[in-house]
Amino acid sequence: MLLPARTAVLNYLYGVENADIAQIMEALKPLYGGERQFTKDRYMDHVMSLEANGMVNLSSYDLDQNGELRMRYEINDDGRSAVDKYVDKKYRK
Repeated sequence: MLLPARTAVLNYLYGVENADIAQIMEALKPLYGGERQFTKDRYMDHVMSLEANGMVNLSSYDLDQNGELRMRYEINDDGRSAVDKYVDKKYRK
């Protein structure tokens, strides 16, 4: 059984200092890459929803080598509490 994609994003951020959308998607690709919703726009929606709900923070932003905006996110204490409370330890990294 897989975690819901948004929960998987939060769970991934629990185990890293910070990450951008490309890094999140690369990490989750082995499990979620075959799903139709596995798109950059959809995963940006997941991260922005987590930010709007106070579980992650924008930690930095810059332009990548193609001149595209790259935003890095980090989990905060509320996000960590949510993972601790709702994600079974077998899914944590």
